[in-house]
Amino acid sequence: MDRHARTAYVVILMLTVGQLVVATFADGLPQFEGKAFGGRLVAYPIAMLLPPSIWWLATRRRHVRTLPWAGFAFIASPFLVDVTGNTLNLYDTVEWWDDLNHYVNWLLLSFGIGLLLERQVVRPVWVLVLLVTGIGAALAIGWELSEWYLFIRHGTELDTAYTDTLGDEALGTLGAFTAALLLARRTRSADRAPVTR
Repeated sequence: MDRHARTAYVVILMLTVGQLVVATFADGLPQFEGKAFGGRLVAYPIAMLLPPSIWWLATRRRHVRTLPWAGFAFIASPFLVDVTGNTLNLYDTVEWWDDLNHYVNWLLLSFGIGLLLERQVVRPVWVLVLLVTGIGAALAIGWELSEWYLFIRHGTELDTAYTDTLGDEALGTLGAFTAALLLARRTRSADRAPVTR
């Protein structure tokens, strides 16, 4: 299972970086224009590599042999979804894509964070739900602040930015809450499973 999850993580990373390279250096692709792909080429891989790096640094003295690759793959997948949405020009051609993207990406991101937190045996389950939802909501707010700073404050979207930002934060929080409920169900099922020796 860990080998498959590690492979999934590496594939997600490579597909994301590959699309970012094309978006940054290929000419004549209008879906990438004005969307800060040079910055994304730096920021996205760093954000995707940071969780496994921090986890490895934090656990190397305890000689932990297996990293939670499934959690890392879920955390990395929203970056792939975002870049692929731009590659396929979905943000500019499908009106509801951005909204769906905020919900699903925060569900994936928060589920990955929850998988990391599960390793620390966060109990009772309602604490895990609040923790995952709160972290997801805080990340949604941080994401929207960075979007405002990078794209909106001097751009053409300033007139609609307020309602779009509130909607995106709400959808991100709802995605985080959905992930938390899925994790709670998973954790309760695992807690009820008989122990075999």
